[in-house]
Amino acid sequence: MIRNPEPGTLNRNENTNPEPGTWNPERYGVMKTSTEYLWFNTKKRQEFIRITDEVASVVKKSGVKEGMVLVSAMHITAAVYVNDWEGGLIDDFQVWLEKLAPSGLDYRHHQTGEDNADAHLKRTLMGHQVILPITAGKLDLGPWEQVFYAEFDGQRKKRVVVKVMGE
Repeated sequence: MIRNPEPGTLNRNENTNPEPGTWNPERYGVMKTSTEYLWFNTKKRQEFIRITDEVASVVKKSGVKEGMVLVSAMHITAAVYVNDWEGGLIDDFQVWLEKLAPSGLDYRHHQTGEDNADAHLKRTLMGHQVILPITAGKLDLGPWEQVFYAEFDGQRKKRVVVKVMGE
């Protein structure tokens, strides 16, 4: 029977599980976790905000050298995504999303008293979270990659969870 090591630890080599009672954190390492929240209250209903530096700061503060970070919008009308930080592309996203999920239509969701069905659909298209690698204590992104928070039904307080995991 294979048992998990002590809670909060990570076995670096899954093929060499230690015998019960012989867990050695110096050999296998200890998994760290850290959770912080980024808060937003946008001025417009729809905004795209670059959050790469804020996520990198959370990673640095965590002390994790090798691992991953989950960045997840904690509201059903907001998204987190990775792409290029170029104004034309952000405008293209907004035009594309408006074609796919136009605001102002008579969506069935609006029969519930809500008026933001387009925001839910846009969030679904863009995705609500990303997992990013951490290498040598830093975000390990491609040369043009940046992390963004996309708001589709703003002008109220919302948050993003940033959860760092690793050694």
